[in-house]
Amino acid sequence: MTPLAHRVRDARTLLFVPGDRPERFAKAHAAAPGLVVLDLEDAVPAGHKPEAREHVAAWLAAGHTCAVRINPPGTPWHDADVWAIAGFACAVMVPKAEDTAALRGLAGRLTCLIALIETAAGVIGAPAIAAVPGVERLAFGAFDLAAQLGVAPDDRTALAAARAALVLASAAAGLAPPVDGVTGDVRNPEPVRDDARHARRLGFTGKLCVHPNQVPVAEEALRPGDDEVRWARSIVEGAGGGVAVIDGHMVDKPVADRAHRILRTERSGERS
Repeated sequence: MTPLAHRVRDARTLLFVPGDRPERFAKAHAAAPGLVVLDLEDAVPAGHKPEAREHVAAWLAAGHTCAVRINPPGTPWHDADVWAIAGFACAVMVPKAEDTAALRGLAGRLTCLIALIETAAGVIGAPAIAAVPGVERLAFGAFDLAAQLGVAPDDRTALAAARAALVLASAAAGLAPPVDGVTGDVRNPEPVRDDARHARRLGFTGKLCVHPNQVPVAEEALRPGDDEVRWARSIVEGAGGGVAVIDGHMVDKPVADRAHRILRTERSGERS
């Protein structure tokens, strides 16, 4: 696995920055997210997309590591986006991910893909999408899916099945756990913290962010707590590879596997 693919899989926070605002690129990197995502899609008006594409290509040519969210397949800007970034080693976020044939075609030209699932068809097809070679991680687009379903994007009950589908599809395909969607409130840290903690309980290990202030809050909320880490270390050190009883609780392979995963998650955040 390439260093870029490792970074994509390990990232706890992915921070969007509009591609037509190059003065914000360095500020986004300074916020220290797991990965900066230069956005050519929703954050950029149609008339600014060619200019945004040039700014993004120049940033990549300068050697910066980041992801780029391109415009979806079938839109007037998609092909030009792909041509502009195909020669660079950057992760590519593909919005409205539904068509596995389109993803396979992109995987043959681009380094590694993040499939942004934000439609009903994408949720239903999540297992096939996750299995496409070159797709390194799934991400959840709550706002677009909520609009399609006619529900509020912060209605956890309405979107619970979709989130569960991404977690299960990622696990079945051997991918890293998925990335949860954005929190719209960019001023108050509490909704970001609460959303990230909820996502982590469901099996997500990352979160999309739309403001630098959200990054440290989400990072902290997605990180294993001190009590979890202590528990995991006690299991790894005491299990000895077989069935054991630690603090009155049976410990077998699934319990040990969970402990190892907690410790891997802690270490991965240190690299992000």
